[in-house]
Amino acid sequence: MIRVLVVDDEALIRTGFTHILETADDIEVVAAVPGGQAVRTVRELRPDVVLLDIRMPDVDGLTILADLRRMPQAPVVAMLTTFDTDEYVATALRSGAAGFLLKDTDPEQFPHLVRTLAEGGTVLSSKVTRLVVGGYLDNSVREPAAVRLTTRLTERERAVLVLMAEGLANAEIGERLHLSTGTIKGHVTSVLGKLRVSSRVQAALIAERAGLLAPSQEEDAR
Repeated sequence: MIRVLVVDDEALIRTGFTHILETADDIEVVAAVPGGQAVRTVRELRPDVVLLDIRMPDVDGLTILADLRRMPQAPVVAMLTTFDTDEYVATALRSGAAGFLLKDTDPEQFPHLVRTLAEGGTVLSSKVTRLVVGGYLDNSVREPAAVRLTTRLTERERAVLVLMAEGLANAEIGERLHLSTGTIKGHVTSVLGKLRVSSRVQAALIAERAGLLAPSQEEDAR
């Protein structure tokens, strides 16, 4: 079972997400709480995935994200928002969020997105993807610093990085490259270390800035 915690200031949203996710046989919503209870609940229940509202009146979602990322066994965190051009997108992704989802995403997609997060994949709603991969840092192409970082990678690691940028989980990358999931996990760890980043989204941004992604990949990446 994939254990999920929903964090949102609106009870209706918490209830809605709980009902949607628990229609899946392999997903359990262990709790649905407002922001002020998030960190304590994560420590107590150890969820695999946290769906975290980025804007809440009682405590800022980015503050919660920072607290969760400091935990020894941090859960995977995806940010929730109603805004496709939220000014906090860049900060959240730089801070280690594994995804960014709009609350109006088709409910039928949410169980699949949670599975992708639990398997180590990157999840971005399509509108957010255009903002992020399109270049929220600046509009330059093939940044020298990004190119230098990617030259540290082996040919296999570069292939893994490109597939990471497409939003594929480790098992899916393994299928593409005909390698075991364990081998891919090792490659992913190596890629993140060599690129000096802590999340797959950050690695995907470096890949884009280094010119490794074809236009079709950039448009479809999650």
